[in-house]
Amino acid sequence: MPFIDSKITGNVSKEKREAIKSKLGQAVSILHKSETFLMVGFEDQYDLYMGGNSLEQGAYVSVSLFGDASSADYEKMTGAICQIYEEELGIPGDHIYVTYHGIHDWGWNGSNF
Repeated sequence: MPFIDSKITGNVSKEKREAIKSKLGQAVSILHKSETFLMVGFEDQYDLYMGGNSLEQGAYVSVSLFGDASSADYEKMTGAICQIYEEELGIPGDHIYVTYHGIHDWGWNGSNF
């Protein structure tokens, strides 16, 4: 039950959203999850500031998942996410924050897991 939500400074075309979504679908296996229940969200044209300065290129990526993963898995996932956003959108890794949120009560289709 992962959800990967992205806030991105620039415009993200439909084609780029599809490419990122597909690559995240492959990368989520790092966290021992499958693409089957992966939900991905995008919010582009988002104002982000780092160190008091406006970012022309930047992203905040929030990863929520049912249960938890190890710190080593989160580290690998951060690397994958930064690579994906740099390849697809040209955002340098030092302008990307990634957070992880383990959820122990997750609902879907009228009930909880």
